[in-house]
Amino acid sequence: MPEIDTNCVETKIPGFLQHHGTALVEVQEHMGDLTLVVQPEAIRQLIQALKTNFGFEMLLDLFAMDYEIRTQYSGALCGSLPTLFTSKKRRVRLKVFIGETNPEIDSIHDIYAAANWFEREAWDLFGITFKGHPHLTRILCHQEFVGHPLRKDYPSDGYQQLRKAIRSAGM
Repeated sequence: MPEIDTNCVETKIPGFLQHHGTALVEVQEHMGDLTLVVQPEAIRQLIQALKTNFGFEMLLDLFAMDYEIRTQYSGALCGSLPTLFTSKKRRVRLKVFIGETNPEIDSIHDIYAAANWFEREAWDLFGITFKGHPHLTRILCHQEFVGHPLRKDYPSDGYQQLRKAIRSAGM
């Protein structure tokens, strides 16, 4: 397991390690932006802490990736949650790796309102379930769609036609 660069974290988020250091798996820095790889069960607690205690008032995105092969962490699916501290122009991204079978993490829709749609998109396209989400439904694929099209195990020729008859609107 990679070693955690405590100086990097303390420089960008003073006091974070003291309260939340045990939830970190790895720390990466690239071009001034900090990425914290965290344990899946700690994602909600860490997002809440970044917002309320450390001033990261904006969730920029929430997206998923499928690495196809199992990573050195717990799984091939990865959720990425970049946040922004606008007045200090500082970004911190939380990354969480989860397994492919029954992938789920806690929802953060009530912490950042924008996460509502982001979580629905990640569920629709990758099949990641967000525990506690009030309305986890498809937003890009039609309701009868089977599977999650951006997963590596989804067939590349997996076209699914919408089977419902569309009523003409008087035309």
